[in-house]
Amino acid sequence: MQFSFEGSGTVPVTIELVITAFLAIILASQIIAQKLKVPYTLILVLVGIFIVTFSTVPVLQPGNLARGFLSVVMQIRSFYSSIVQQGLFVGLIVPPLIFEAMVHIGREELMRAIRPSLVLATAGVMISTIVGGLTLFYVAGLSFAVSFLFAAIISPTDVVTVLEVFRRIKVPPRLAAILDLEAALNDATGIVIFSIVLSSLSVSRVPVLRTAVEFALILAGGAAIGIFVGFGASILNRYIEDNMAKIVLTVSAVYGSYVFASGIGASGLIAVAAVGLYFGNRIISMERSEETKRTILTFWQIAAFLGNSVAFLFIGFQTDLLALFGSISAIMMAYVAVLVARVVSVYPIFGVLSQIGENIPLSWSNAAMLSGVRGAISIALVSTLESMNIISDQEFSLLTAMVVGVVFISIVLQVPVLVRYSRRRLEQQSRLEG
Repeated sequence: MQFSFEGSGTVPVTIELVITAFLAIILASQIIAQKLKVPYTLILVLVGIFIVTFSTVPVLQPGNLARGFLSVVMQIRSFYSSIVQQGLFVGLIVPPLIFEAMVHIGREELMRAIRPSLVLATAGVMISTIVGGLTLFYVAGLSFAVSFLFAAIISPTDVVTVLEVFRRIKVPPRLAAILDLEAALNDATGIVIFSIVLSSLSVSRVPVLRTAVEFALILAGGAAIGIFVGFGASILNRYIEDNMAKIVLTVSAVYGSYVFASGIGASGLIAVAAVGLYFGNRIISMERSEETKRTILTFWQIAAFLGNSVAFLFIGFQTDLLALFGSISAIMMAYVAVLVARVVSVYPIFGVLSQIGENIPLSWSNAAMLSGVRGAISIALVSTLESMNIISDQEFSLLTAMVVGVVFISIVLQVPVLVRYSRRRLEQQSRLEG
């Protein structure tokens, strides 16, 4: 299979070459990350930016090799754009990440983490959206639509980065479970709130009570479907002995629960999280064969690794540094608003929970604030606005620059700070708990 692009010549690009280039980028990023001792997701973003910037240098254009390089880059970017425009990004890339994270959370850790994580993933996202929107509207002077669309789009934290950091650093298991669950669940909450904000822009008055009930049903429905699918999978698992068939069962459960929940208007991502928790505690943990356990977990580790790579390379390819520099003042105001919203949501929530018996140390609150890194979900959400004609082209360009800019800054700045803070403050606590 070949692709051709308009330009100074026709350069045939096979799909095999594109896949090879994609895998080479992932491998190189992983090697660089290991050498520098930083999360490979950060390197992927920087590599993506470098490739796109390097491919536009004028001196490279005349040569055939340069045109071939540019063609491969264009085709990879075209792949990303197509899955986002068709609404496939969330449904294809995110479920494996959530499932692989949830399957490792044991029952005891779940029981100790469920209340803080649920509050952060629901009330925390709502507070962040309101505070961020009001800050941009009243302080930055942006329009109501841009302010609250941005706040809704940027409120979900990124599950990929949080999981990557905590895999490499030993932190207290309960804290890791709280933040892993929050990051996995708040993607669904953020998408729901984004839909609510979109609806509010097209009607004069939003029915608050009905919206709250619908929101609760979306989350509860997703959880119920996930448990139902997990229970059905556990019954089928009793009659399967082949390891490959068991992997196919998990894949069917993950994507089946997502499609089933989304099809009836519930949260597909919550359903996937519930399936992951069910599998981890009721199916995989009870497997008598250690080989079967390792086979299933290894498959999903690979799937999550590839999903992580797709997500963060997407961020790098979407980051146009020249465009970001042109909107630097708006991006910095937006980033400050995001930090303020995160502080206002995390510290009061953890403070109240500590008063009612959750016993959450201040160092955990600091880690939770720093772990509020934004990622590919936010970029995918803003990309869906292009064809909706809800805001003007100028507002859409500004909103896109703000989202991509904040995602880029949070990954480049917050991730190293989170890694350093976790190593200095949390690894010792983890050793004491162990």
